[in-house]
Amino acid sequence: MPSTEITSTRVSSGGLTADYRVLVGNGLLASLSDLLSEHVPAHRYALITDSNVGELYADTLLATLRAGGHTVDLFTFPAGERHKTRAHWATLTDGMLDKGYGRDSCVIALGGGVVGDLAGFVAATYMRGVPVVQVPTSLVAMIDASIGGKTGTDVEQGKNLVGAFHAPSLVVADPEVTQTLPRIERAQGLVEAVKHGAIMDRPYLEQLEQDMPALLDGDVEAVRRAVARSVELKAWVVSADERESGRREILNFGHTLGHGVEAASDYGVSHGSAVAVGMFLEARLGEEMGVTENGVADDLARIAGTLEIDLELPSGAAPNEIMSYLGLDKKARLGRPKFVLLSHIGKVHHADGLWSQSVDGDLVRDVLNAMALKG
Repeated sequence: MPSTEITSTRVSSGGLTADYRVLVGNGLLASLSDLLSEHVPAHRYALITDSNVGELYADTLLATLRAGGHTVDLFTFPAGERHKTRAHWATLTDGMLDKGYGRDSCVIALGGGVVGDLAGFVAATYMRGVPVVQVPTSLVAMIDASIGGKTGTDVEQGKNLVGAFHAPSLVVADPEVTQTLPRIERAQGLVEAVKHGAIMDRPYLEQLEQDMPALLDGDVEAVRRAVARSVELKAWVVSADERESGRREILNFGHTLGHGVEAASDYGVSHGSAVAVGMFLEARLGEEMGVTENGVADDLARIAGTLEIDLELPSGAAPNEIMSYLGLDKKARLGRPKFVLLSHIGKVHHADGLWSQSVDGDLVRDVLNAMALKG
């Protein structure tokens, strides 16, 4: 029988913004009306979602919120990373303006990471900022994207290059909704959980590997435990460094090369698969440089196998094409990309006070070429 346990994790901003809570519990979506009244009372609510999630949950949630006395309107945009654009940001913003939303309003972001990013950016910029409540419906959003206040849109030059830090006022994660996800989508989200274990918590990573069959099958109690632990880990990092000026950089493990793979494939490869490839490649970089314990890349490859994710460069994502996007990465300095490297499983390499390191471009190209030849 699914657990009724609810975990409440506080995310601190160090005074930059208000602290907020991340609630994780099976069945929480049905309690959203009461949670809004308690944590984020507002004159009006703008429920922003995408076309896929909207079909599953929008009508029921609208009815529930209105029955609870809330004034709420639905705003949707087409599903998919390709639609996380400035054009759709403008359409959503104009829709709220047309309906007369004021500064006493609140945005509810209902969906996966794309919805959370785009709706969060709408909230960050609407009348110079209104509250946002993140209600993640995918594993990747529950485990990672909904926490920390990163919002934004993709542009032709790369992913998330236009955006703002805008912390949510509340995050409500209901693992039961992941039962509607295809198995492959659960695997994609679990890549971020693997990342959390790889950079901070070896026992958690070992537990994830042990629980992987249940997690992929959508066992709600296994999912709840994994989401709750990942939330605790990410909240600890974000609370220490809200604006990504130091330790928070460790959350980018696998993402420098992962984002390059995504962009080079014209986002034809899913985010989770790209990050899995990125983690493997960045572990291999660390091994080649002598800062990462030998065997770490192979360990990550084995775990990717339990997730049923193939570690290969997607068709069209040639090494030189991937390299061309690295200088545009948000973490790049003076046009040089920086990489989070592991010391060993559960610990990031930390040198000269830095959590990410510049790596010689020829070595990065060599590692990419080796993977391309292997594929």
